Amino acid sequence: MKRLLLALSLFTLAGSSFAAVKPCEALKAEIDAKLKAKGVASYSLEVVEKGAAAGKQVVGTCEGGTREIVYQRR
Repeated sequence: MKRLLLALSLFTLAGSSFAAVKPCEALKAEIDAKLKAKGVASYSLEVVEKGAAAGKQVVGTCEGGTREIVYQRR
């Protein structure tokens, strides 16, 4: 029983390290590549503080949920 609890504890710790915080610039580049692959033109992506989207569409969150990436058509 102790081994089972130890194993579960280790898997829990390992799982949390896989859910690492993604840097905003890396996520922004991924979203940009997906939009370009779909043929989307005339847009801007901007990294803002969480809650500062002000009428723009939020397309991703980064840095542990403290910042957002917003999309706006031009």
